[in-house]
Amino acid sequence: MSVSQSDFRAALLNPSAAVPDELLDARDRPAGRRFSVYRNNVAVSLTEAMHQAFPVITKLLGDRNMDGLAGIYLRQHPPTSPLMMFYGEDFPMFLARTEQLSHLGYLPDVARLELALRQSYHASDSQPITPDELGLAPEDLMQARLGFAPAMCVLRSDWPVYAIWRFNTEDGAPKPEPGAQDVLITRPEFDPAPHLLPPGGFDWITAMQAGRTIGQAFEATTARTPAFDLGATLALLLQGSAITSVTIERPET
Repeated sequence: MSVSQSDFRAALLNPSAAVPDELLDARDRPAGRRFSVYRNNVAVSLTEAMHQAFPVITKLLGDRNMDGLAGIYLRQHPPTSPLMMFYGEDFPMFLARTEQLSHLGYLPDVARLELALRQSYHASDSQPITPDELGLAPEDLMQARLGFAPAMCVLRSDWPVYAIWRFNTEDGAPKPEPGAQDVLITRPEFDPAPHLLPPGGFDWITAMQAGRTIGQAFEATTARTPAFDLGATLALLLQGSAITSVTIERPET
């Protein structure tokens, strides 16, 4: 009798599980030791993948704690794709549901930021507009809709998530101060980078992503954030090569 795929997978991902009796090597001998070596190699590879995918989380928790956490995560969320770029997509949710880490409430959002950076890195390429393409008359600018690069994304957090990321990745970065932060991720060349959004920037960009015109998004944003700086937000997007199209919708006469 051959071992079922489900039994093989369960044993492979759980180091405490017994090697299935039906599992044989090429000479029809019990595959105990060979399987154990293979299982250990899989666990080590996936643990290392988590270290590489979430370096700030690893730094915050320490290597040993991250090793243990990666093992628990592996058993609860085994890989669903042979592409390692997708492994860890459920990690922010996993951290949020791990009771032992509830006193570190910022961890899930830091993981969300690191995951977003990885997704931005692997996003498809696009052609950005030139700054001159936004040099429109005010009435045309307000009626324009923008298209955004696949590599661009925004993230909202109740924690100083950008400051935490920066403090743990840049020498001499200031210590994080309490407070919510919104983050823009762009990929102007090969490597994505996070940027702290000005107040209202997240709301304006998400409104634009929903299909609003610049003017409509501006009115909705300033109703909540009167001090919203449209120019500063557009500058971040242009510098990050995040805008790919400008479409002007003129009212019919």
